[in-house]
Amino acid sequence: MLDQLFGDLEKKQADLKKTLSEVIIDHSYQDGTVEIKLNANKEVLNIKINPEKLDTSDTEQLEDLMVIAMNEALEMAEAKQAEHSQSLISDMIPGGLGNLFGS
Repeated sequence: MLDQLFGDLEKKQADLKKTLSEVIIDHSYQDGTVEIKLNANKEVLNIKINPEKLDTSDTEQLEDLMVIAMNEALEMAEAKQAEHSQSLISDMIPGGLGNLFGS
């Protein structure tokens, strides 16, 4: 029985990872100065920098913008990941215990 439970858990985790890879987050910082595209697995798919909105020779400013934009995008991915993980946990809890974690 435990083998079946752990086997199901591994499959559900693999399914969750696949689902999260398909959840795309497009984050635009400072009106499109920096745009970051990543998935809910926190894999960065693309980064765009609009040189018309930024002095690209100011590397310190560019680095600061990248750090802030990336952290915000990662927070968004973390929220999506938590949302999908909570759904997986709720699906695994036996009937009547679904509100155990405040769902």
